[in-house]
Amino acid sequence: MDAPIRALAITVSTRAAAGVYDDRSGPLLVSLLVAAGCEVDGPVVLPDGEPVEAELRSAIAGGYDVVVTTGGTGVSPTDRTPEMTARVVERELVGVAEAIRAAGRVATPTAALSRGLAGVCGRTLIVNLPGSTGGVRDGMGVLASLIPHVVSQLAGADHPSVLGDAT
Repeated sequence: MDAPIRALAITVSTRAAAGVYDDRSGPLLVSLLVAAGCEVDGPVVLPDGEPVEAELRSAIAGGYDVVVTTGGTGVSPTDRTPEMTARVVERELVGVAEAIRAAGRVATPTAALSRGLAGVCGRTLIVNLPGSTGGVRDGMGVLASLIPHVVSQLAGADHPSVLGDAT
């Protein structure tokens, strides 16, 4: 039997971390990760900036297969999640981030402004999603089918053949 996919959900919001308002995107992210077949911890709610980098590094050290953040990907001066993520990832998955933005643009033209990254560090997939519930839904619509394959690949599995044979 395959081991369960361990995921961590992180909400990046200085205001939610300070108790100014309730986190709505984090609980939604958790439910969508569970629906995608993951065992999920979180959401951990953090202010933007250095705490994000520290939590990502802790998650990698803790052996999580997947870490998905929500929030801090926009263009405001305090949105720094992509910069913190860039400090941690070893290899970017540019196509994943672009697919997430493209999916969001269908309903929300401003989704193109999200600067979220996707990448890997060791055996951990890290993906930044926008902070809105719609952005989380759109992003997980892309990620849900990719997560099992990426986790398998990071664990050293061979690529499945498109033709169904072992060649």
